[in-house]
Amino acid sequence: MAAVGSTEWRSVCDKFTDAQRFTEVESRSDPENDPFRSKYKARELLREIYCSLKSFDAGEAEDEQQQQPAEQPEDEQREDVFCQDVSGDSAAGLRAAKLGAVEFYLGVNHVDTEELSAGEEHLMNCMKVLQRCRVSPGNVSLFIHVRNQLGILWAGRDETEKAQEFLETAESIYQRYMKEDGSPPTDMTEYFTTEENLLTRQEKNKRFELAYTHTMYYLAQVYKNLGQTERAATYCHSTLQRQLQLNQFSPMEWALNAATLSQYYITKGRYMEGRHCLSAATVIFDLAGEVPSEAAAQESETESERREQLRQKRADIARCWIKYCLNLLQDAKKQLEDNIGELDTDCQEELKQARRRDEEEEEKGRKSALLFGSEDTFDSIASVEEKVPCLLPLDFTEARAVFLVGQNYVTQAKEYFEMDGYVTDHIEILQDHSALFRALAFFEEDMERRCKMHKRRVDMLEPICNDLNSQYYLLIRRQLMFELAETYSEMMDLKLTLANRQADTQSLDNHTIKKFNHLCSASAKYFQTFLDSLCSREGKFPEHLEDEVLRPALVAHFRVARLLSRLISSSPSAKLENLSKSLENYKYVVEYCESHPAAAATVETELELSKEMVGLLPLKINRLKAQMAANN
Repeated sequence: MAAVGSTEWRSVCDKFTDAQRFTEVESRSDPENDPFRSKYKARELLREIYCSLKSFDAGEAEDEQQQQPAEQPEDEQREDVFCQDVSGDSAAGLRAAKLGAVEFYLGVNHVDTEELSAGEEHLMNCMKVLQRCRVSPGNVSLFIHVRNQLGILWAGRDETEKAQEFLETAESIYQRYMKEDGSPPTDMTEYFTTEENLLTRQEKNKRFELAYTHTMYYLAQVYKNLGQTERAATYCHSTLQRQLQLNQFSPMEWALNAATLSQYYITKGRYMEGRHCLSAATVIFDLAGEVPSEAAAQESETESERREQLRQKRADIARCWIKYCLNLLQDAKKQLEDNIGELDTDCQEELKQARRRDEEEEEKGRKSALLFGSEDTFDSIASVEEKVPCLLPLDFTEARAVFLVGQNYVTQAKEYFEMDGYVTDHIEILQDHSALFRALAFFEEDMERRCKMHKRRVDMLEPICNDLNSQYYLLIRRQLMFELAETYSEMMDLKLTLANRQADTQSLDNHTIKKFNHLCSASAKYFQTFLDSLCSREGKFPEHLEDEVLRPALVAHFRVARLLSRLISSSPSAKLENLSKSLENYKYVVEYCESHPAAAATVETELELSKEMVGLLPLKINRLKAQMAANN
């Protein structure tokens, strides 16, 4: 091997520096018609370095080659890399590490230029060169880097379990090395660096920790693809925390990843962790800087792209906050509602008494949780957390506090996702806003105020539903039709409850009857419009309902039947017409389930009531007909 200070060795180091420059700097400016020009130049230099290393000490190389097994082990992931014959810090070990590093860089180079098979071959050559070496400070970084790259390679081929093997081996190597040694190891770039340019211990350690952070990041993706969501979330959380500690992150990307992670915790009912992720996302996102003004964006393409990115990512994080608030309210509703969907006051009182214990558990959980932040950001994150509850709200005041946070983020999200240009996103945000009102209304005891909340839902959704083009947005229109129908129905039930209270002291006045009938008719109209949207161009209703519309269609028929039978009318002929149409819809539910037995399981309650009404309504209709005949 050439002496470290020799001219030959300096030439190798210079070539490596040039190869790194071509790879990391020059390649960014390569033309579109020759996108890998700099990468190819780097490859040639790496090949020259490899030839130089082989020629420096041909004798030793031949001896070492003869000592190595002719064939690669079938599963070298099972080999104990801490118990091999050759010390990683010996002359032979160092030579192997240098050759392995060049194979590694050649492998990455080929992968970057989309030559995956050649890339895999070089990476496996790196593994083969190292297979007789024990893990040591001189080579542990290379051991981990090459397995990271092979993990990425196999994951890209959808060979997730193979990727998992390489990455989990990299993880175990890191953990054992830190347990048994822990000193800052040699970075791979130092194999080809002159003595005066070697890294400091601090920089070595930082680069090594960053390599392991990448291992955890890739494992998070692997576990997610394997369906191991909890494990994936744990690794993602640890990755984000390590990125903060190492100060190696893009604020926008980090914030969006943290916000996305919050959605996992929310679905598991772990609102403290979800809130922490979102609060950290909010704080870290601010590190990305101010959104450029429209004027600045018009003058510079770079500023225009930056403005677009910042506005979109901020809106994406706002939407994650909306989901947090909405789920918190909905989970509280599920816990507090009785069997008819109203607030169970006994349950509410029990939960309030248990609140002190919950708050103590929250504090314990907070101390044991993996928290984000550094000295610079921890207080800022805690400050955001304090403004948002993470315990389920138990009364209107607490629910309103959550609602207002969610509504604030609705406004923020709509600033970017406008109707003009982002139709689907804008409507989804409106639907979440509507759902926030619906969840809040559950906690409101005053029925008039509750009715006004539902009216707000109608006011935000009805114009959109009526204006949307069914040809392009049929599925969204169906969702809106169904929600509007249900909202009008809820308002009608509230008005009826209020009317029944009045009936104790006075009869229903014409205004109340008119209002009730309007709400009832509006609900029936939207259910019917939903059903009409399922018809063919010739206006024929399908004989067989697809799975995605089966329950909604049968429920819509049932609800139309119920609504028509409840309309208040002084005209016997109008009553007869409404009851006859009601019977038709009840019959449809019964007859469809008879001809499609599997459908019965999707509408058990509605089917049972429909059968009952199919038996009772004809009697009511016949009595009405008899009264009409007698009056004539």
